[in-house]
Amino acid sequence: MSRRAIYMYGRDLPRSARGHVDSGIGKTPAFGTHAIIAPTEIVDATGQQLAIDGVQVVFQIISGSEAPAEFAFYLPQKKVFCGAELATHTLHNLYTLRGTKVRDGLAWSGFIQEAARMFADADVLIGAHHWPMWGRDRIQRFLQVQGDTYKYIHDQTLRLANAGFTPREIAEELELPAALRGSFGNADYYGTVSHNSKAVYQAYFGWYDGNPANLNPLPPTEAGKRYVQFMGGAENVMSQAQASFDAGDYRWVAEVLNHLVMSNPDNVQARALLARTYDQLGYQAESAPWRDVYLAAAYELRFGATKQGVNVADAKDLLKEASAEDFLAALAVRLNGPDAEGKKIVINMDFTDLGQNYVVTLENSVLHFREAPVDSTAAATLHLTRDAYLSMSIGGKATVEALLSDDISFEGSTVELVNFFTLFDKPKGLFPIVTP
Repeated sequence: MSRRAIYMYGRDLPRSARGHVDSGIGKTPAFGTHAIIAPTEIVDATGQQLAIDGVQVVFQIISGSEAPAEFAFYLPQKKVFCGAELATHTLHNLYTLRGTKVRDGLAWSGFIQEAARMFADADVLIGAHHWPMWGRDRIQRFLQVQGDTYKYIHDQTLRLANAGFTPREIAEELELPAALRGSFGNADYYGTVSHNSKAVYQAYFGWYDGNPANLNPLPPTEAGKRYVQFMGGAENVMSQAQASFDAGDYRWVAEVLNHLVMSNPDNVQARALLARTYDQLGYQAESAPWRDVYLAAAYELRFGATKQGVNVADAKDLLKEASAEDFLAALAVRLNGPDAEGKKIVINMDFTDLGQNYVVTLENSVLHFREAPVDSTAAATLHLTRDAYLSMSIGGKATVEALLSDDISFEGSTVELVNFFTLFDKPKGLFPIVTP
């Protein structure tokens, strides 16, 4: 997700008329360090009220809309409603291009309608992004239109899916009606009707569109080689692609040249023309993330994949609040399954500051863990604090060095312990996206 966020937000692009201009809900996200402060109050119910420094606050739980855990709130003394990211001055994402779980458009619409009813006397609307809005009638109309927009995309996507349309066909077909399309707050500056409709389809039906040609297609490199061969070779593809480019048929040029570049990433002419094609698609895009994605692709074709990923260590103070289970779940998805084949290892991970021991079992190239007393049959028992494990996980210390440092102690087999930790990948988020 962090690698794709570099595309979505144009991190490596120049800030210029031909580069990154905006993110759609702000100029650009912060790529600095991140932390979190442990809450002193828990809000978990719509209608819950708190008095904070003499200010009465009424909460609305909107979890499952823009975020898995989220609330909006109302200040009745001032008649101010903070909609968080429930309603912004642009169409939001039901699916965000950096890669997240699909958001529920129907629930999102329902929360907006609920807010309009609960806080009908609001005279001011503020949010996490964009500018405030004044006027009770204006706010009510804004909320109605936004709520109806997400429901329209949801309902009409399913209507077309039920008629046999595929995600790509629905995205091409679906358009907001005039009553919704005419609202400034529904413009495709951030999310788009196109990719939001695909999100609705994905939420209900998954990635497969029902066409068996798409059930088990060739991977990009192998497909590219065959496409280029069928189209008469690279020279013919370039000639035809140039003609389509000159005619302004950029979407088609991108599709064709993607096959050529995937089949031969060293083809300088193909990379250059595909980069120019992505430039044009970026300049034509109304959505800021679409623009950044296209222009970031052009940048990568010209200069290669990014040399600097997003440093997980920048979020160390945030990750400190994660549970031991979260750490171990993250460890499990880094296990290199093929390298682990045939290996069976059991270790204890004793988090001394938490008073918790986890029995970690590797078998069948799968990592399982459970909180339990120390397993006396384990190959080794590792005694460490959560912070020491965090430093080791995010690269603050090399794994082997950490295991031999004063911050961590262990009993049992050194060899088995080192062998265990060498089975885990350490992704850097530097992989290419538009080349193999």
